[in-house]
Amino acid sequence: MEFLTKSRIGALLIAAAASSPLSAQNSGPEKHQNPRNVLDARQIVGQSLVAAEHSWQARDAYLYMERDEDRRLDSLGQVKSENVDVTRMTLVNGIRFEQLMEHNGQLPSAAEQRKRDQDLEKLKHETPEEQAARLRKNEENRSFLRDLLEAFDFHLIGEEIIAGRPTYALGATPHPGYHSNGKYGRLFARVKGTLWVDEQDFGWAKVDGEVTQAFSMGLFLARVQRGSHIVLEQTRLADAVWVPKRLEVRASARILFLKSLDLDRILTYSDYHRTTDGPYSVSR
Repeated sequence: MEFLTKSRIGALLIAAAASSPLSAQNSGPEKHQNPRNVLDARQIVGQSLVAAEHSWQARDAYLYMERDEDRRLDSLGQVKSENVDVTRMTLVNGIRFEQLMEHNGQLPSAAEQRKRDQDLEKLKHETPEEQAARLRKNEENRSFLRDLLEAFDFHLIGEEIIAGRPTYALGATPHPGYHSNGKYGRLFARVKGTLWVDEQDFGWAKVDGEVTQAFSMGLFLARVQRGSHIVLEQTRLADAVWVPKRLEVRASARILFLKSLDLDRILTYSDYHRTTDGPYSVSR
């Protein structure tokens, strides 16, 4: 997806995945199959949003590796081209910075290294105005959490074990008549799916969403087509912090209403370290 920068597409995809399953029909309080638990679907989701906000804030204290596999598919679903980037997420004066380590199995080129060094220097000398703009963008990316209870209806499907931990499985459909002026408002009405919420600390263990109506994203009028599929898997770190483990997007898109694009994009995350524990922090 060249029509979006890597950091922007990552944020959008995770937000889309997170929003996809958070919906279902509120037909009154539903009892969980476990008699010890009397939470209904809306209560479970409400507590999961509190946990998600906690995890989102806590992620700023972690460094990690990201592997980004971007595959273009032919009409039969076979891979016709592939690009793989390995990136180390570091901190520069407390600000997250993407440091490219490999491109298609090779070290970054001289041009890529120069660009990385330029971006690093720019970030180290960020002006107050640039900092304010960055913080506003971060807040926009997190704002969707506040709208989910109003944007979706919820129903409790049952229980399921995910990665050895018991979870609540929740169905998801957009709430009729929901309107929002926010960044993700139009997206909410165009996705459905399933959310798995950890029973112990209400972290999001998994999200499985499907696009039901085409929508636009990016700067160049790219439209993600109906039937595109998003799966987000998360893992639990210390202190009930849930972080992405694997994100897969199988999508059909149309760019400028002319060029069709089928892709399978897989992002995997590993080697999470607190900033005080790992060797990846960068300072001025």
